[in-house]
Amino acid sequence: MSRPGPSRVVVGVGARAGVSVEEVCAVVEDALAGVGLTPASVTALATVETKAGEAGIVGAAARYGVPLVSYDTRTLASVAVPHPSEEVRSVTGTPSVAEAAALAGGGELLVPKQRSAQATCAVATAGRHAAAPDLRHHGDAEVRGVAGLVDLAVNVRSDTPPQWLKHEIATSLDGLAAYPDGRAARAAVAERHGLPVERVLLTAGAAEAFVLLARALPVRRPVVVHPQFTEPEAALLDAGHRVERVLLREEDGFLLDPAAVPEDADLVVVGNPTNPTSVLHPARTLERLARPGRILVVDEAFMDAVPGEREALAGRTDVPGLVVLRSLTKTWGLAGLRIGYVLAEPETIALLERAQPLWPVSTPALVAAEACVSERALAEAEEAARRIAVDRDHLLAGLAEFEEIRAVKPAEGPFVLIRLDRADEVRERLRKLGFAARRGDTFPGLGPDWLRLAVRDRATTGRFLQALDQALALLTR
Repeated sequence: MSRPGPSRVVVGVGARAGVSVEEVCAVVEDALAGVGLTPASVTALATVETKAGEAGIVGAAARYGVPLVSYDTRTLASVAVPHPSEEVRSVTGTPSVAEAAALAGGGELLVPKQRSAQATCAVATAGRHAAAPDLRHHGDAEVRGVAGLVDLAVNVRSDTPPQWLKHEIATSLDGLAAYPDGRAARAAVAERHGLPVERVLLTAGAAEAFVLLARALPVRRPVVVHPQFTEPEAALLDAGHRVERVLLREEDGFLLDPAAVPEDADLVVVGNPTNPTSVLHPARTLERLARPGRILVVDEAFMDAVPGEREALAGRTDVPGLVVLRSLTKTWGLAGLRIGYVLAEPETIALLERAQPLWPVSTPALVAAEACVSERALAEAEEAARRIAVDRDHLLAGLAEFEEIRAVKPAEGPFVLIRLDRADEVRERLRKLGFAARRGDTFPGLGPDWLRLAVRDRATTGRFLQALDQALALLTR
């Protein structure tokens, strides 16, 4: 009688070229069933780097909604496996891709390699892959309760909101006795994007919009493109959906290939520019994701931090099923006020509006929305975007001086993503030196070797780079 398996496992996978998703999933699920487990127990698929782009393996990881972890041949060759094969070693450089990949993260082997015609898999306890990404962790957690930290963890523009905006909001307090009336703000947002008001919905920040989409839209197969802001997936899961992930890869510069998205996905969520990678996807790439019967959600929360808002889809009416989300909290420092909006086809807006509670956006937030889409505000936002681009280049130039660090480039948002060994230790040392950085392991598709850094002014960046040099030096002692 076999003992019950653990609740979380990692599956090592090897395959021949051209293997199908269905065959990979079939051999994996047969192996899991042998120890009383289901695909819900899988924390990650793991394979050798040379197979990490194999469509069948990539598709299987997406179908299970788990990261695909890849190891170089040397790493796998150093892992002791119970069923080595000289034939496999001669082809791949390791005596068993499936068993070595399953064991490379630690843990114990539960199921030795199982074969089908084109695929091989092995199952191990999850080891260091056991913890699924914490989708509810956000940058504010890095600074909460700690006074005096220089905040590089939250992507809100520093020294905001400006005084003129504070004055507008303060003046609105005289009208708090009346219920909020969003008509003027809604019309202002519509005019800003050249749209009829029926295509605009005001929300309590972009986060509320994700909840509305998850609850109101009748979707069967939602797909979230990762790494990106985690609230879309969290909202979908809370609404009872099974979410599939398309994981973009560092080797590809975290750029999106539309062909990686399942053809029958009826809801696709992608950020642009993407948090945390700072990648700006071409508008024509995102347009290729649109098709009849599919809702395409593009999170443009940081688009106003891109000079000229190039590659923006906001205001477009020729892309079927397009839903664009905008936030006014990042550029204007209004995270505590909660204001954003949705741009979509009138039918979609009507569905979302019916899912909202009465008076979802407060009077001060409505006044802020109207003010932030004025000509004055748009000009100020453009100037800020150009200044951020210069400050980001300064940060990237400084980071390039450290041979231990790789930054994702080109970066187009008000933040950069970096990779370095023992990043979690570096982050803790930076805290002791007075700087808060955003951990990367809570983003699906990343891991503990990643940090996200908000772009700040040159003086702040200079002090941070000095602290980073100290933090890295301490690791070598």
